[in-house]
Amino acid sequence: MTSTPRLERLRSSALVWPVLALVLLLAANAVARPSFLAVRFQDGHLYGSLIDILKNGAPTLLIALGMTLVIATRGIDLSVGAIVAIAGAVACTTIAGSSAPASVGTMLMAVALALVLCLVLGVWNGFLVSVLGIQPIIATLVLMTAGRGIAMLITDGQIITVNNPAFAEIGGGFLLLPISILIAGAVFALVALLTRRTALGLLIESVGINPEASRLAGLHARTITWTVYVFAALCAGVAGLMISSNVSAADANNAGLWI
Repeated sequence: MTSTPRLERLRSSALVWPVLALVLLLAANAVARPSFLAVRFQDGHLYGSLIDILKNGAPTLLIALGMTLVIATRGIDLSVGAIVAIAGAVACTTIAGSSAPASVGTMLMAVALALVLCLVLGVWNGFLVSVLGIQPIIATLVLMTAGRGIAMLITDGQIITVNNPAFAEIGGGFLLLPISILIAGAVFALVALLTRRTALGLLIESVGINPEASRLAGLHARTITWTVYVFAALCAGVAGLMISSNVSAADANNAGLWI
């Protein structure tokens, strides 16, 4: 008697079909290439095709997390690719222009400057959408277009290469698993906790369903909308640091392109 309600809840879950599709995709790859699912332990790290896929997908996962919250408020952010480029450009330019380009302190300063600028860009997007009331697709199109130019301006149109071991660890380092996976996983867990174990998720969805009704019900709809754009920009900034760190270079023309 108890199995039927559980089965019905399972069938009605939004995760059923995505998980099934993922399982089928993994199975097809395993059949086509038997070593696809193999994971080996070597030199204190895990290696394998699955590890590589997770590592390369970590920046996209972060951007998708931020975009999910934006879409939940009935918005969109077209500027995340440009923010990726700006974050990498600021970090690598700061490191390359430092008197101690290989030091940990320089890396921390470069990362901090990049993330602060990304927060400012998120505030700008949120201001256009939540305060001025501009349609999100138009508001974020501004930074999508201008942001790429800002990144090119920061790097003078050049590919900036750096040699900072600490910075390279962000996108290419390992702590059993790639550090980029651990960062993305930690952010994913935090977002899941906040949106599914607190009222924040309900508030965000309420604003997306009807912002005016949410405001009349006492919710700070403008603040919530503003916050999700800031969070999306921060996620894109961290993703940009991962991408530039993985190759120890900033390519303002191509980093984050078409995201």
